[in-house]
Amino acid sequence: MFHRWAALVLVLALCAISPKNAAGQQAKPREPSAGKLGRNFPNPFNPETTIPFDVGDCTDGSRQHVVTLQIYNVLMQRVATMVLKGAPTTSTTSVPSSLIGAPIRNLRMGCGSYLGFWSGNLDGNGREAASGTYLVQLLVDGKPNGTRQIFNAK
Repeated sequence: MFHRWAALVLVLALCAISPKNAAGQQAKPREPSAGKLGRNFPNPFNPETTIPFDVGDCTDGSRQHVVTLQIYNVLMQRVATMVLKGAPTTSTTSVPSSLIGAPIRNLRMGCGSYLGFWSGNLDGNGREAASGTYLVQLLVDGKPNGTRQIFNAK
């Protein structure tokens, strides 16, 4: 009798976590992404790192997006906000000098490729972050567009 209940619970659990289109339903087309994270460099880093990211789908070059790029620890507690370093050397994106060094928190940015920078220090007290794994989250227009882990090898 126990095995029947266990089998029923297993089937119900699998149904709950299976994709919605598993029963032959059509999947909704995904909206075009408004941003993309690249890999940080150097990785592992000591004590600072840079991460490339893209903003916008570039169909409307004049459109402005609200961008946030933040660092989290493995408990998903925000530890820092990256600052704008500029644009990659291979990019045609022009970054106003007034935005260089600005925290990327609700920052209005046009479509293009950019570089975020983290000094390895915590927001608020300025102390150096502990060694370990950190996550970077990119929000474009309030929507998450990518999370990557970065390593801090001090």
